[in-house]
Amino acid sequence: MRYFSEDSDLIDQSGLSADEVDRCFRVLEGLREYQNAARALSEASKRYMKLNESDMRAIRMILRSAQQDRIVTPKDIAREVGISGASTTKLVDRLVEGGHLVRVPHPSDRRTTRLEVTESTRQSSRDTIGRQHARRFAVAASMSDDDRVAVIRFFKAMVDADLPQGELATS
Repeated sequence: MRYFSEDSDLIDQSGLSADEVDRCFRVLEGLREYQNAARALSEASKRYMKLNESDMRAIRMILRSAQQDRIVTPKDIAREVGISGASTTKLVDRLVEGGHLVRVPHPSDRRTTRLEVTESTRQSSRDTIGRQHARRFAVAASMSDDDRVAVIRFFKAMVDADLPQGELATS
């Protein structure tokens, strides 16, 4: 299913053969299929770990920070997830109660706590998300370097193309 008809006035097809136009649509369809697969995997991970999107973002952030020996506080979670202090408290309480996080005294600031992911959640994350990242890396590693450079260029251009413009950028 295509988002635009081939004769859409929004799509500049000048200089492209019919086969090239078809391949452009196939690239976009492949991207859409990948996005759908990634969403399905994310949903499955959330169900498996019994977490919502904000919970998952917080846990991923704490795991990344631990790899870099960075301390994570509730304020860091609020910034990362984009929620208020009160919502952050509820999120952290829920994750502590669910056995995903522990509060540890901050080593240099007695006014706050350090948040750490429990070993069981770290292992669950490794077994699910970590293994998926390893499969994705294997796909990238199996490509020629020229193909990887082309894919990098493509994704960078797609990110640039998807930046909000016009009214979307100002709202």
